[in-house]
Amino acid sequence: MQKYYTRACNFYYNKISIEKVKKKISLPISGNKLLSFDTVEIITRTNKKKIKLKNIKNLPFKIKKKVLTDISNISRVKKIPKLKFDNLPIFMGILNLTPDSFSDGGKFNKKITARKQINKLIVDGAKIIDVGGESTRPGAKEILKTEEWLRVNKVMDYLKSKNIFVSLDSRKSFVMKKASKYKLDLINDISGLSYDRETINFLKQTKLPFVLHHMKGTTETMQKNPSYKNVLLDIYDFFEDKLKSIRNNGIKHNHIILDPGIGFGKNMKHNITLINNISIFHSLGLPIMLGISRKRFIKDISGQNDSKQRIGGTVSSSIFSMLQGVQILRIHDVNEVNQGIKVFKKLNLE
Repeated sequence: MQKYYTRACNFYYNKISIEKVKKKISLPISGNKLLSFDTVEIITRTNKKKIKLKNIKNLPFKIKKKVLTDISNISRVKKIPKLKFDNLPIFMGILNLTPDSFSDGGKFNKKITARKQINKLIVDGAKIIDVGGESTRPGAKEILKTEEWLRVNKVMDYLKSKNIFVSLDSRKSFVMKKASKYKLDLINDISGLSYDRETINFLKQTKLPFVLHHMKGTTETMQKNPSYKNVLLDIYDFFEDKLKSIRNNGIKHNHIILDPGIGFGKNMKHNITLINNISIFHSLGLPIMLGISRKRFIKDISGQNDSKQRIGGTVSSSIFSMLQGVQILRIHDVNEVNQGIKVFKKLNLE
């Protein structure tokens, strides 16, 4: 039986969006009237077709039923405890407590520099601090769970004293359990909960929100000629199957964020396809997060105009993602991206 997917498209932003929603021409993304859509793209493995919302009533019954269910998921308000989605995007500031992360390894792995960076990220506009003690760059080797915890533990007590949403970037339940004794609001496991069998049990017991992340292979192998039949639909199916598995394992809440894993087992073409069509994941009914900051695809696109921080590419892809309804952006340079988005929003007031 052919499977159908629904992607929201033809977006309106700010004042125009509010007017379109009021006239019932468009529907809001995740209940936010500042961003809405009036068209969907109905996709199969062999075909795709765009159709205006007003014409959905003319579709065959089974297709119409599926599309209407997806539209309901796209439009409904998304909720994560302690996070507000009224002013998007939310910035997740990256704190790498590692000597070997791909762009800032060794810069913040001392207690003093780490604390200074936490304060800077908060002042710059980060609503989430994502703390990581193990590098997950392409080719990175696994470290001992005790070593990872020693790195993370440098800031946990300090973070507890701050009024900030704390995310733990770890795939090890040992580190999760240790960190949960301090302050922990979100688990960001790049393995898609597949690395450690105990992670599901930990999440079931604590009922913590978590990021469901897609990665093909391991950090050591993921960039060795990654291939897909259809990268967009393959990852959608991965999320759908994983969510069913999670439900079957006793996690019933919807406090789950989806991250398709830009650069995690994807080449430039895969990454561009995902970012271009990121709005397809709204039909799964959960918030979307993207980690695009300083990523290799920016270098691949910009060529001789590449730079170490890749701020220009990060800002432009952040604005593009925001206009597709992405709720959370995982960012190194929060101040610069926040500046770019503030200016964009001000210029789009009319």
